[in-house]
Amino acid sequence: MSIIVSPRLRAKALTMLFVLSLYCMFACAPEKGVQVNLIPEPVSIKSGIGYYKLDSAKVMKEGLDSFVHGKIDFSLKDIGEEGYILSVTPEKVELSATTSAGLFYGKKTICQLLTSQGLPCVEIKDYPRFPYRGMHLDVSRHFFPKEEVLKLLDEMAYYKMNTFHFHLTDNGGWRIQIDKYPKLTSMGAYRVEKDWQKWWEGSIREFCSENTPGAYGGYYTKDDIREILRYAAERHIKVIPEIEFPAHSDEVFVGYPELCCMGKSYTSGEFCIGNEKTFTFMKDVLTEIMELFPSKYIHVGGDEARKNEWKTCPKCQDLMKKRNMKSVDELQCYIIQQAETFLNSRGRTMVGWDEILKNNLDSSSIVMSYRGQRGAIMAANKGYRAVMTPGEVLYFDWYQAEPRTQPQAMYGFSPIKKMYSFNPVPTDSVVAARNEELVKSKPISPDTMMYIQPQNAHRIIGVQGSTWAEFIPDEEHLEYMIFPRLLAVAEIAWTPQQNREWQSFKCRVNTHIPQLKQRGIRPFTFSDEMELTTRIVSDRKGVEVTLDTEKTPVEIRYTTDGSEPSKHSSVYEQPFILNKETLVKAAIFKGDQILGKVLEKQVSVSEEIKNYYEYHD
Repeated sequence: MSIIVSPRLRAKALTMLFVLSLYCMFACAPEKGVQVNLIPEPVSIKSGIGYYKLDSAKVMKEGLDSFVHGKIDFSLKDIGEEGYILSVTPEKVELSATTSAGLFYGKKTICQLLTSQGLPCVEIKDYPRFPYRGMHLDVSRHFFPKEEVLKLLDEMAYYKMNTFHFHLTDNGGWRIQIDKYPKLTSMGAYRVEKDWQKWWEGSIREFCSENTPGAYGGYYTKDDIREILRYAAERHIKVIPEIEFPAHSDEVFVGYPELCCMGKSYTSGEFCIGNEKTFTFMKDVLTEIMELFPSKYIHVGGDEARKNEWKTCPKCQDLMKKRNMKSVDELQCYIIQQAETFLNSRGRTMVGWDEILKNNLDSSSIVMSYRGQRGAIMAANKGYRAVMTPGEVLYFDWYQAEPRTQPQAMYGFSPIKKMYSFNPVPTDSVVAARNEELVKSKPISPDTMMYIQPQNAHRIIGVQGSTWAEFIPDEEHLEYMIFPRLLAVAEIAWTPQQNREWQSFKCRVNTHIPQLKQRGIRPFTFSDEMELTTRIVSDRKGVEVTLDTEKTPVEIRYTTDGSEPSKHSSVYEQPFILNKETLVKAAIFKGDQILGKVLEKQVSVSEEIKNYYEYHD
């Protein structure tokens, strides 16, 4: 059972909860001054001595503005439009920025700093690494109510994320009111089975009306969307709508079968490109979307078209002949080009998944790379802007712990450490120099380059964590999959690469999990699993062993003599070297108690060295 809280009550609760989140801020031992656990990590932070004292009751009653001296200062050119400078001394709190967005993010930092003793004295200079810091939500496969969307927007704002990618249409259901085409919601927003897999793979993959017994689904009215947009704007979050073309559109053809090649429902998921009514529909729908959404960016999908019906459809084949097209791939390029031209004529910018790179795109269009990183690499090297959201790293619907211990998810594995370790723009100067030399000696097409040329690195405008909902049936499960991994994406998107370090983040994120719970979020709370990794040391005569776990504060104790780890075993503090075949056993300890299972791994030094030589020589 879920409890729905109104946005007004939730905002009041949030104010109370950040005051109550008092004792989670001191988990990591400070080097000097007061240790703070901010996420995302600021560009620059200097801890002072002491606190600015304040009355928590006054904060709850009057809000942050009652004691924060905030000002817009246009002379602060080096912090950009979203940056801020925060100074806390025992006497006063000063916050400066060049825009209201900067002041907003500075106040979010203050919220995270607040303790039972007041605000710790700090000097912070901060601004984001990327202008696009996004989260995507699929509400088609499973529908999530407006209140849950508002709840997610609150958390995005708390962690300085600024773009919500709203995936409103797909073959699981049409989720937004369109006045000109009412059957999209009256016939395409509900289905006969909630369980996605049973419905998708079953014999009755059908939609139904809302009043059908057992109907599952829903949609957002235009008033719902307006409320979401207002709520997001107050939190400096842009909302990008996605309306799918030309594929993933089974739900459209239930009410408007004439728009698919067979002219019959449940025969295709692709629009008929040879039918002029398709383009009338596309323009009509996009017009209503643009009237509703102020976003400059409109996402049109463009992915995973099967194209089977196009091969035999008389209308599609006739269009191919008229346009001298050589393959059905060009039909997809044609509809994407039509969408791009139409959006540009209305002052908007087209966004699409990386398949749109088959087009000769307008320079303004943006590519979202989901099939790995290659799409963004190719886009950047061709001169287009790109957002990194590779499935193998940044998909929240992938498993985050040992699958046997988790509810069903998509087939991939992305624990938080893997997600956090992702660098959207590799900056290894040696690799870059070597690649540039390779290009000079043997020219390579931008289509085949496997790296971003240094001069094109700025075209990666951001990162996005994506939430596909095939196996996420309700709000509790949704939060479990997104949190705390969203915090890793937030830090990737905001914090300079050189400031990011896993052990620091691990410490900080563990302090935020209790705070997430206090704010009503139901996160994954980290497993009792361990990770053992090895690497050849520089002289190639031994193996360095690293042990790690997501949890902290805990101890890892280990043995190398075959005995079971106990409270008397060695405490792991840093990587150690093995020079011979060794059975390593390790366990996580909380006090004298073992958490989870004992990890056992036979480290074969000779095999590791052999594999190293085969790979490097």
